[in-house]
Amino acid sequence: MLKLPPPIWALIYLVLTSLASVAYPWRQLIDLRSVFIGSALVIVGLVFSFWAAILFSREGTELNPMSETNKKLVIRGPFLVTRNPMYVGLVVTSLGIAVIVGSLPMFLVPVLVFATANWGHIPFEEAKMRRQFGAAYDAYIAKVRRWL
Repeated sequence: MLKLPPPIWALIYLVLTSLASVAYPWRQLIDLRSVFIGSALVIVGLVFSFWAAILFSREGTELNPMSETNKKLVIRGPFLVTRNPMYVGLVVTSLGIAVIVGSLPMFLVPVLVFATANWGHIPFEEAKMRRQFGAAYDAYIAKVRRWL
């Protein structure tokens, strides 16, 4: 599971639930209001993810969650409200897509993305950060929640 990053898992989940939606059509819940709300969620999720990714780039640290080490502990910007803004953005974006599409299977995607990140990737990353940054990381996680 750790070999593929969460965005790839999200894409896999989207494809599988799209196929399920086509193969077994459920009642569509789509209307103009859901398109507006879903689009807003997608935009917010993407902004949150890209803000964090750009900050990583500016700080000169690794974006790849599977990297052996990170050059710097980033604790500003969106990292002030969540330790995992890119994953929060991915969950919110996938929820927005589900709201826009309106097919019931699509609502599994944000749940699966959350589960993959929370129980697959984040524990690995947190252990790596704790080994590398020690007390500074412990102080950070005492102040900032894993999600929101």
